[in-house]
Order: sequence, then C-alpha cells, then structure tokens
Amino acid sequence: MSRLTVFGLEGIPEVKVGDDVATLIAESALAGNDTALVDGDVIVVTQKIVSKAEDRLVAVDPDDPLSHKPLVERESVRILRRRGELIISETVHGFVCANAGIDLSNVERGWAALLPVDSDRSARRIRDRLRHLAGVDVGVVISDTFGRTWRRGVTDVAIGCAGIAGVVDLRGTPDALGREMQVTEVAVVDEIAAAAELVMGKSTGIPVAVVRGIDPEWMRTGSVSEEIVRRPQDDLFR
Repeated sequence: MSRLTVFGLEGIPEVKVGDDVATLIAESALAGNDTALVDGDVIVVTQKIVSKAEDRLVAVDPDDPLSHKPLVERESVRILRRRGELIISETVHGFVCANAGIDLSNVERGWAALLPVDSDRSARRIRDRLRHLAGVDVGVVISDTFGRTWRRGVTDVAIGCAGIAGVVDLRGTPDALGREMQVTEVAVVDEIAAAAELVMGKSTGIPVAVVRGIDPEWMRTGSVSEEIVRRPQDDLFR
C-alpha cells in the first residue's frame, strides 16, 4: 500500500430514527461524481448517525447544561475522575472517555445522543446491507471523537468495525533495518477513522467517508471490542 484516497459522501440527509443507514450510503455513493463503492473500500460512519438511526437519543432539559449528567452515570460502569462538569468514565463497552461518550453536538436542542449498544454489531449490519444493496465487499468502521490521555485536542477513533482488522500484529516481522519487531501492534481502524475525519470535519454535514487503497490483507473479520479495548488485567493505568 503506497497510496490512499479518502473522500466524503455528500448529500446524505438528516438521519432519523429507523432510517437504513446503508441505503443512505449506497444512494449517496451512486449519486456522487466517481464515488460509487468498490470492493476493498472502507466506509467510515460517524457514531452520531448510527445512534440516531438506532433510536439512541434521550430527551434532556435544553435550559440546563447539566441535565445529561444522570445519563452519564447510567451509561457508566465506573467513574474514574471528576473535575467540575467533566466526568471521565468507563462505558459498558469498555471505552474510557469523557461523559460516557454522551454528546449534545449535532443533535437537535433538547436531545442527547448515547453510544450505540453494540457498535461492532452496528458495523456488521451496515456492511451486510451494503453487500446486498450495492454488491460490494467493503469494510465498515463506526467512528467517534475521543480525547487522549496526556495529549491536548481530540481525534476520531473506531468504536466499532466489520470486515476490517481492528489491529494488525507486526510482532515477529522485520523492521526497515531487518530487526525483528517485538511489541508492535498497529490499531489500523483508529488510523482509518482519524484519516476519514479530515474530510468529514465536525460541522460540514458529511457523516460518511470512504477510504480507498487499504491493504487487502487487512480486510478480514475485525472487532473493536475484542481487539482494541485493552483488558483491565493488561492495563498499567487502572
């Protein structure tokens, strides 16, 4: 792999409860200029539209900026830190993130978006539907914005995937100088999610991107919950 192409799919309408996200993606891809999906593409879908389609929206008081905090408690299995209005918690998925991943941006005033119940399953459904609708074998990544410990700013990471490796294990392979790598495992779905965010942005209204040119060897059964989330017994910081 020496070249990647990343482009957003424009024209996807506001997603509502019950919408078929895969149909919206397939129609947008066909309507665009040279954006029809092909085998080997990886489709990156923002968590927000998946949550909307799966009815993961909860009403909150639009005049109370803290009204979503009880939801954070409900969606968390463990609270790690509190500072002012910010809560860092662990979700049922195993994600350690701000406010249990609950978001008020890019949803109607008075509503909060929760994470999908099972993002890997959501990715599999979209992938299977795209195979049926468009006749293509693609990977699907569900992405969300996360902060990072010890670093400022946010980036997009994968919270679910299907048809694409979560981690590529390079242990036992030689580096550029011929030395055998001992610990290198690359979270390729996180890298793909971050690349896709560059064309989707936070306020452009483009919730889906296509990453083309991924190494075909990475196109396999993948899972964020099984490959990316570090087990507590392996975590030096818990």
